[in-house]
Amino acid sequence: MTKIPYISAREAVRAVRSGDHVHLSSVASVPQILIEALAERSSELEDVHFHHFHTEGDAPYAEGGPFFDQGFFVGPNVRKNVQEGLADYIPVNLYETQSMYRTGALACDVAMVQVSEPENGMVSLGTSVDCSLAALDVARERIAVVNPNVPFALGNLVPLERFTALVQDSRPLITKEYASPSETDLQIGRICAELVPDGACLQMGIGAMPNAICAALKGHKHLGLHTEMFSDGALALIKSGVIDGENKAIDKGKVVASFLLGSQEVYSFIDHNPQVQMLDIAYTNDPRVIAQNPGMVSINSAIEIDLTGQVCADSIGTRIYSGTGGQLDFVRGAKLSRGGKAIIALASRTTKGMAKIVPTLKPGAGVVTPRADVQWVVTEFGAVNLYGKSLQERARLLAGIAHPQDREALERAAFERFGR
Repeated sequence: MTKIPYISAREAVRAVRSGDHVHLSSVASVPQILIEALAERSSELEDVHFHHFHTEGDAPYAEGGPFFDQGFFVGPNVRKNVQEGLADYIPVNLYETQSMYRTGALACDVAMVQVSEPENGMVSLGTSVDCSLAALDVARERIAVVNPNVPFALGNLVPLERFTALVQDSRPLITKEYASPSETDLQIGRICAELVPDGACLQMGIGAMPNAICAALKGHKHLGLHTEMFSDGALALIKSGVIDGENKAIDKGKVVASFLLGSQEVYSFIDHNPQVQMLDIAYTNDPRVIAQNPGMVSINSAIEIDLTGQVCADSIGTRIYSGTGGQLDFVRGAKLSRGGKAIIALASRTTKGMAKIVPTLKPGAGVVTPRADVQWVVTEFGAVNLYGKSLQERARLLAGIAHPQDREALERAAFERFGR
C-alpha cells in the first residue's frame, strides 16, 4: 500500500485549475479548510464551478468572481446569492445527482471531501455520503480532509490510497439545533402518526415538523427507517426501540441514510455503529430500492399546494428557495411499496398568515411533486387522500383541510374553474 503524505490545504488546492468543476461533501461535513485555502487563490483562477447538496457554514464559493456555485440544493447560506444571480441551482432529484457524475452529464474534475481517521487503511465519509462516492469515482483529483471529529460510519468506506491528496483538520462538525415544534406542528404530527401503522418503514426530513411527527410516533412498534437524512427526532425513536427495523425486507434491523444534520449526539451515535448504514444516494433514494420495504411511508413538506394537488416545494414563485431534494424519489418509492403511503404535510398557513393551499400556484413556482403522483395531504385540520380523485373532488377535499378563513375563497375558485 502506497503511503500518501499529509500536505497543507494551500498545497492541496493547487490541484484546482481554471475551468474545473469541484464537488464538495455537504451538510455538516463541508471541507471548510479547503474552501478557505481555495478562496485565497481566487485571483489566480477563473470559472471554477462548485456542486454540492445543502451546505452549512461560510460559502465564499457562492459569492461570484472566479467561482460559480451550481448546487443541487439551495440552503440558507447560498439562498440570497442564488436569488441575486451570483450563484445558481441545478434542478435534480437527489437520486440522479450521482448518475450525473457517473455518466458524465455533469463534469467533476476535483472531489473535496471530509473523512474520518483511517482504520486498517480505510476511511469513512461519516455524516455526508450523498453523491461523494460518485465524485470520487470520476474526479481527476481526489482531496480528503482527515478529521478526527468525523464519525467512522459504516457502509461507505473508502481506501485511503484512493485519494490524490490528504489534509488534516480538527474543527468540529457543524451541529444544528431546531426550533421547538409549534402547536400547529404538533397537531400535524399527531395526524401523520395516525396514518403510520406499526411495522411501517419511514422516510422524513429534518426540522421542527419532522421532530413533532417523531414525538407523536413514540407509542408505535417495530418501525423501520430508510431515509436520505435524519436527525435528533428520529434518534430518540431509535434509542427507545420504536425504530428497530424488524419488519424491513431489506437492511433488516438497520437504519439507512445518506447524510445527517443535528446534534453531536446524532454524529456520535453513528460512530462504529453496525445498526446504521450511511450509503450512497444511488441506493437510499432509488425508488426501486425504497419500494422493497413493505409499508413504506414517506413524509415530506411543501411551500404551497394548489387545488389540483400540484406540490411546490422548491421555490416561492420564481425565487428558488431550496430544491427538489428527494421528495419525488420517496413519493414514488412509497407508492410502489406494498401497503405504502406518500404524505405531503404542511401547515394551512405560513407564520405570516398566507394561505398554503391555494387556487393556483404562484407564477413561476416549481412543481416538485406532480398532481398525478400526490397521494395523502395533511394539514393541522385533517388528512385527505387524493389518489384516484378527479380535479373537482381534489378541490373539495383540499378546501376542507385549508384554514377555515380560506375555505370560502377556495370553494369559489374551484367553482369558477371546474363548474361545480
